[in-house]
Amino acid sequence: MAMAAVVGKNRENFRMMERERTLPFTQKRERGLARGGERGDGGGWWSAREGGCRGGGEEKGRRRQSSSPNKDTRSPSSPPHKNIDRLPKPPPSVSSLLTFVKIPLPAVPHLPAGAEATTDLPYDKVQYLKIAYDRLREPMKRFLQESAPDWVLYDFAPHWVGPVAAELGIPCAFFSIMIASVLVFMEPTAEEAVAEVGRDERTELEDYARPPKWVPFPTTVTFRVFEILKMADSFTGNDSGVKDIDRFKLSLKGCDVIAVRSCAEFEPEWLHLLEDLHRKPVFPVGQLPTTAVSGVDNDDNTNTEWLAMKQWLDQQEKSSVVYVAFGSEAKPTQQELTEIALGLERSELPFFWVLKTRRGPYDTEVIELPEGFETRTRDRGMVCTGWVPQLKILSHNSVGGFLTHSGWTSVVEAIQFERPLILLTFLADQGINARVLEAKEMAYSIPRDERDGSFTRDSVAESLRRVVVAEEGKLYRDNIKAMKGLFVDRVRQERYVENLLSYFQSHTKLKKKGEEENGK
Repeated sequence: MAMAAVVGKNRENFRMMERERTLPFTQKRERGLARGGERGDGGGWWSAREGGCRGGGEEKGRRRQSSSPNKDTRSPSSPPHKNIDRLPKPPPSVSSLLTFVKIPLPAVPHLPAGAEATTDLPYDKVQYLKIAYDRLREPMKRFLQESAPDWVLYDFAPHWVGPVAAELGIPCAFFSIMIASVLVFMEPTAEEAVAEVGRDERTELEDYARPPKWVPFPTTVTFRVFEILKMADSFTGNDSGVKDIDRFKLSLKGCDVIAVRSCAEFEPEWLHLLEDLHRKPVFPVGQLPTTAVSGVDNDDNTNTEWLAMKQWLDQQEKSSVVYVAFGSEAKPTQQELTEIALGLERSELPFFWVLKTRRGPYDTEVIELPEGFETRTRDRGMVCTGWVPQLKILSHNSVGGFLTHSGWTSVVEAIQFERPLILLTFLADQGINARVLEAKEMAYSIPRDERDGSFTRDSVAESLRRVVVAEEGKLYRDNIKAMKGLFVDRVRQERYVENLLSYFQSHTKLKKKGEEENGK
């Protein structure tokens, strides 16, 4: 959950977003190595920051209890990693233009001390983090009064930033890391649009598993029933007092501009509709692919963790490995984990699995791999429970497919390196992302029960083989390759951000007192 960013008049202060550009949407419409052992019969345990990687099976078929990656050794009372402190360091070229300001997070009942991000918490405790965020309204207001920025950018969680900025005469932009088709599922906020399409009449959870009535064109893009039921509190409410869907609605209503991680070439109809529903400028900022990855273009011979992973990948055949990762927040249930593991086993494909066994140190429900799984797959599998350099792995030519939760950053990274997608959604925007990719025949979703979302090991195995090796999967492989040109075209994508920056410069309402006096 992000708070807000403030932007000064110098457009260089916002250049870090500039990873891609095109003519803005609004303007267009107007015109193994082993630790403590050797590779081979004993298998290994590879260090990967807070967790580790096991490759080549367990040591003689026995799980190492003393170093089990399923045990998070961090105590809840350990010093917390503050959000700003754990951000990656900005490139030297922009570091002098960025100032990170720490505002203490208020303590609230049921929120563990030191938990400041959703990745620190099990899902049922995230609502208390939102309560703490909402109590930042007054500190944030004081900061904005003192700093007098030209613009404020914010995401959906601090929905109150818009009214605060308006009170202070500061223009603000809602910045969505979710694509436009996700935002369209929130009801319209412009009175003119409401008069045309009517108010939101969805009252049952299942209503959200159909396209909203304000979508004027035929589409298969919608949530599935099991996806809605899994995140029911987002639609029905939680202890924070503000439903997630209302946070989005209020954020969209309170802003002057909507900035979206998307591009007109990818989802033009959804961007047009988003602008119609809210009657305010909508600026796609491009797909924002990572353009500089340490180690992707060189061997990075100083990082022993990566070298150990790379050595294993180097031993695999080209385009044969299934990379499995579900992001920083999605955690399968124990039953889901078992079916994924046994599906990987039945697929007979080599795999590199980044396994999240718990959501932060306060999650007491730790999930475990099936008994004997690592021994049976030791000749072709790697399981990591800590940090891994995802971009480096995806860039390796041994990777032939990506089993992912459908988080948009992972999707963009897969397209960058032409890795076909097998989808298994868990929460948030992932369902809509999956439908968009399915509609464009860029990905294949593992078949699931419509009501409870369950799936079988056989469906996992069949889906993996379909996309990675079968002739029928050539469609997905080819379409991903075709889309790469759009997603990584730096010149095209950077035009989007340039247009947003130009708008910021020409629509600054707040003038510092000294500037006003000098202008007289």
